[in-house]
Amino acid sequence: MTAELTEGPEATEAAGARLALGLEPGDVVLVSGELGSGKTTFVRGACAALGVSRPIASPTFSLGRLHRGERGPVAHLDLYRLEGLAAEEPGLLDDYLTPDAVAFVEWPERGGALELELADGVRIAAAVVIRHLGGDRRRVEVSAPT
Repeated sequence: MTAELTEGPEATEAAGARLALGLEPGDVVLVSGELGSGKTTFVRGACAALGVSRPIASPTFSLGRLHRGERGPVAHLDLYRLEGLAAEEPGLLDDYLTPDAVAFVEWPERGGALELELADGVRIAAAVVIRHLGGDRRRVEVSAPT
């Protein structure tokens, strides 16, 4: 695991951008943290590094958004509103978690995404936990999948 302290949203975006530089199509990044911890800010920086030019906002009410990046599709999911994937329609996330896309999943624990059965060519590349330390300070922890 690596950990970094950030001061302000720009630094949290930069942490996301650094992680994104090592991602490839088919990679999934799980992003956890309490409400307001900076999950979407982190994803915004990662998406910018992947060449997404559209504004990035939390897809809480739409579940997910697909963006066009310079190297292919970039998916951004927010599972906050789910009580688990077992009660949802099978294949709910299939359009987002594809071998040709890089995907970021906020609130993976809410949807049970930590136990996802992923399609061939799709793998969990990293788990990110963002901890709010007060004010604009955050601790961004990145670990490899277990």
